[in-house]
Amino acid sequence: MLLILIVVVFAIAGFIVSNQLKSKFRKYSQTALEANLSGAEIAKLMLADNNIHDVQVVSVEGQLTDHYNPLTKTVNLSPDVFYGRNAAAAAVASHECGHAVQHATSYAWLNLRSKLVPLQNISGKILNFVLLASLFGGFALGLPYEFVGFIVVGAYGIMTLFTLVTLPVEFDASNRALAWVQNRNIVTRSEYAMSRDALKWAAMTYVVAALASLATLAYYIFVFFGNRD
Repeated sequence: MLLILIVVVFAIAGFIVSNQLKSKFRKYSQTALEANLSGAEIAKLMLADNNIHDVQVVSVEGQLTDHYNPLTKTVNLSPDVFYGRNAAAAAVASHECGHAVQHATSYAWLNLRSKLVPLQNISGKILNFVLLASLFGGFALGLPYEFVGFIVVGAYGIMTLFTLVTLPVEFDASNRALAWVQNRNIVTRSEYAMSRDALKWAAMTYVVAALASLATLAYYIFVFFGNRD
């Protein structure tokens, strides 16, 4: 019952934050930049200013599907951002380039998150297997209850660590982006405020995910190791 409550509470929180993010993006997409630069042009300019010449800026399908891929060295921008000439597009494009700058400068938190990716993937598979097995005949694997607890808590602990490490990565990328668009005079004072607000709500999605993961981890610790003499 407690787990269901945790899931519901953070699902609602995630829904509210996601809606706010989409609302802010729509609102700030209506404000044309005085500089009249598209998201793609802003991204290329920011990369060049940071002496990054081996990263491509490409358009990908979807809405708010923007991301930086360190494996292919591409800044992937959704059509609204790639072609958009507004405060929202400026914020998102420069934020993703912030990740490219982190990669080029070997930003410690980004390096740590990259190393955690394979561990997170393996942990997710292990957790799914154990929880699925528990649904069919309880702990029919024949493993001691506490040992199963260590597996579940350990796997979820790694996944939670990943969400926590993601926070400084995302906040730092936004800080780099905002500093650059301001110093480079890409945005006016009012446009800067819009860009900062949009990135704040984008960051909140990661904050909610981290809090949800922490709450779920605490639940599993309590279930397996709480109230035991």
